[in-house]
Amino acid sequence: MTLETVLVVAAALFSVGLYGAISQQVVVMVMMGLELMLNGVILAAAAFWWFLSPSPDGQVLLLVVITAMTVEMAMGFAVATLLHRAKQSDMTDVATDLAR
Repeated sequence: MTLETVLVVAAALFSVGLYGAISQQVVVMVMMGLELMLNGVILAAAAFWWFLSPSPDGQVLLLVVITAMTVEMAMGFAVATLLHRAKQSDMTDVATDLAR
């Protein structure tokens, strides 16, 4: 597998995630699109470190980023659950009411 192949897959992941994040109105679907976008970026970064750097420092940093992303998505799902319990809806238009 070459660097170009991995970058094409990463770009495809990012593109599908961008389309999903822009085109959806349900909070969980928007978060899934953002997750795909982040996975595309992580895959591209991991590919660069794998093919261009002999040291494992970049891969350790990617594990830290994946851990932070997991915590962030858990908080996002908690907010989506709060939104559904408070407003009985999971649309992004209703999420603006949480700030008040």
